[in-house]
Amino acid sequence: MGKILVVAETQKGAIREASYELVSVARELAEAGGHEVNGLVIGSGVTDLASEFASKGAGKTLVVDDPAAENYNVDLWTKAITAAAEAAGADLILISNTPTGWDVAPRVAAELDAAFVSDAFKVKGLDADGAHFVRRVFNGKLDAEVSTKGRTVATIQPGAAPAYEGTSEGGTEALSIDTSTRAKFVEVKIAESTGVDLTKADVIVSGGRGVGDADKFPEVIQPLADALGGAMGASRPVVDAGWLDHPYQVGSSGQVVTPKLYIAAGISGAIQHLVGMKGSNFIIAINKDPDAPIFEVADVGVVADLFDILPALTEAVKEAKG
Repeated sequence: MGKILVVAETQKGAIREASYELVSVARELAEAGGHEVNGLVIGSGVTDLASEFASKGAGKTLVVDDPAAENYNVDLWTKAITAAAEAAGADLILISNTPTGWDVAPRVAAELDAAFVSDAFKVKGLDADGAHFVRRVFNGKLDAEVSTKGRTVATIQPGAAPAYEGTSEGGTEALSIDTSTRAKFVEVKIAESTGVDLTKADVIVSGGRGVGDADKFPEVIQPLADALGGAMGASRPVVDAGWLDHPYQVGSSGQVVTPKLYIAAGISGAIQHLVGMKGSNFIIAINKDPDAPIFEVADVGVVADLFDILPALTEAVKEAKG
């Protein structure tokens, strides 16, 4: 039986949903192989959050609750995760593929002399030989199966699994570490929020260069998104052109999304974009070019002018809703 450590991240006084997605990954592995799942919460005044994390799937959760950990510090987090991995005897350490994960995960792997896998979107298994992952390579052109031997640290794409909704027992245990660090916290800068978090949207209507210009998005893309109760997205060329801000971008350098319905209008389907949305439940593509790569991943492809289709579709949705 192996042991899995799930590292939680907190934001605005709560455990991030991406951390509960890690719990889903860990629990699936545990059910398949009889493994033990433990959690780790780091911060200041986070004991109650750690109890919540423990009861909502993480099992026995180690907690580093110290004023020195109030703000993220890579040195302190490296010490905390390393100490937790040793205390739990973890064979697999799961960290979200977020800016925090990018920063701390490889350092933890180095400290533990462990294997490291980044940006995986699936963990196929954990056994006596090691851990087995699937991750995208060559800018999303291929999916690679990666196997490791021995202890492994891995970062998992947010949105790759649903957030865990079950319960568990285990309680919390305080973990003491040396909180002296070389790195010093300076400040947190939060960018002004624009749009919605596309990773949480059930329906996304995205536009590409085929929309024509920035003024057309509120005319044809946003109305359909609103009618469907969804969110508006965009391809990278749209964002590069300044038509929409970066939070709207779907793709490997934007947001990786897995909505129930994804509508791509005027998007040719470059690899960079396909990486970010091909995991959607149902994909509708609208493009005048019958050879557009987007049709290769679409469940329904419409070869037509988006300006003919989208307004008619918007009206049809509104009429259906009464």
